[in-house]
Amino acid sequence: QVQLVESGGGLVQPGGSLRLSCAASGIIFSIGDMAWYRQAPGSQRELVATISRDGTTNYVDFVKGRFTISRDNTKITVYLQMNSLRPEDTAVYYCNGRIASNRGAGTYWGQGIQVTVSS
Repeated sequence: QVQLVESGGGLVQPGGSLRLSCAASGIIFSIGDMAWYRQAPGSQRELVATISRDGTTNYVDFVKGRFTISRDNTKITVYLQMNSLRPEDTAVYYCNGRIASNRGAGTYWGQGIQVTVSS
């Protein structure tokens, strides 16, 4: 069974930092384009950042200069370094991506992890 498992969330004060990790498990052959999304209470899920298989990154405007997405293909893991966090960054963060496994190729979502920015 293929799974994406997020970790690294929690409570942080405004201006602080967190590093989210998203690890793929199962019989994985490769991971393709990956992304981080987030969903705040009462809001729709929104895209935060993407990273292609060759490492090309894209960010939405509200995180540019503060968040960095990266990947380690040998560890089958994607990261989101979040700096200068603001209360409005509070949300459940989800990892998403294309994975090739013994079950074929498919798009998967993680279960989500809570990030709370509050003093």
